[in-house]
Amino acid sequence: MALQSHPQPPPPSSEDKTEALDPLLHAFGFKVEEVTPHKVCGHLRVTEKSCQPFKVLHGGVSALISESLASMGAHLASGLQRVAGIHLSINHMKRAELGDLIFCEASPISVGKTIQVWEVRLWKIDPSNSGLKSLVSSSRVTLLCNMPVPEHAKDASQALKKYAKL
Repeated sequence: MALQSHPQPPPPSSEDKTEALDPLLHAFGFKVEEVTPHKVCGHLRVTEKSCQPFKVLHGGVSALISESLASMGAHLASGLQRVAGIHLSINHMKRAELGDLIFCEASPISVGKTIQVWEVRLWKIDPSNSGLKSLVSSSRVTLLCNMPVPEHAKDASQALKKYAKL
């Protein structure tokens, strides 16, 4: 007698993943690609939703991406304990214009018991050669870690548990 295999559901798209992990990032069109305690990365196509009036990427969107990616990584690195950003420093080096593709990566600089520091960099990808990229912004995010999770937010880690590579 042959065993019947049950079809597995398709893996979630990066759009579905982003919507579950961070609805605000999703609203701007950001797509999370990888989430681990050592690296969080994704990409954004610069659209009207993410631009300031001069049709370039809004600095606040770069800051939002930085804090969001660092927070996801720090949350995982702290064993799914609550984290809170306490300092963000960002430098904008080059503009990204409407239509540009931006690649973003967060990685830890220091993972302590109570404080973590993450570096987040955003690069503009050259449309004629995806191997070429130029730095748009670089930030450092400092997070307070290992705080107790409040009762009303006990399910806050569910999406990260589902999509993270631990």
